[in-house]
Amino acid sequence: MRIILNGACGRMGLVFARVFREKCPDETLIPVDARGEVGEVYTALSDYDGAADCIVDFSHHSLTAALTDYAIARKLPLIIATTGQTESELAAIQAAAKHVPVLIASNFSLGIVVLCSLARQAARAFPDADVEIVEIHHNRKQDVPSGTALTLAKAVQGERPGSRLVIGRHENGKRDPSDIDIHSLRMGNVVGVHEIHICTDTQTLTLRHEAHDRALFAEGALTAAKWITGMGPGLYDMDAVLKAMLG
Repeated sequence: MRIILNGACGRMGLVFARVFREKCPDETLIPVDARGEVGEVYTALSDYDGAADCIVDFSHHSLTAALTDYAIARKLPLIIATTGQTESELAAIQAAAKHVPVLIASNFSLGIVVLCSLARQAARAFPDADVEIVEIHHNRKQDVPSGTALTLAKAVQGERPGSRLVIGRHENGKRDPSDIDIHSLRMGNVVGVHEIHICTDTQTLTLRHEAHDRALFAEGALTAAKWITGMGPGLYDMDAVLKAMLG
């Protein structure tokens, strides 16, 4: 397998490269990053025209247009592990999926995929419960709330048509029973914690996932890359990968 790694010099790009070399020592990684040194890392996707099986993107959402154009031109499956895309960037991704298989996810942890499934089940089981989501990340994370927290909230919202997502609760006043609240904490070097609190007057169910090492995101992206090479054009998510794993 030959994987083009876009964003190879970033925090997660470096982690993915380490995991890839540990788990796939006989396979090839092609690193691409504008910050790379000549001779070691390609500085742009367009600089590489050799053989490849898949692109894994850990760069920045502002590079979406170049990324999708390259994937279409090369007819390469695409794994997008960046978040924060604008409406036009999401449209470019959807357009690319008509030509090549594209998998985009806010979090590549298989544990988070399972958590989303459990959140949907809990929302169905407790349709009148208060739902509060808390996410904790390191103090360098810029986006608030996390893409994963939004994914979890939308999983619950899918079971509650008409409910409202509330980002933090700063105003005074009684809580609307249908609200799905998201609270964000930024502190220290926390890799990532996501909790869903589902509370009625008589009981509380708490679902929690804690990431111990950023390698779990790289492992999930690598699993997705191996899976997507056998798929046709379309827009996929990590649910599809999990379903394939479970048979």
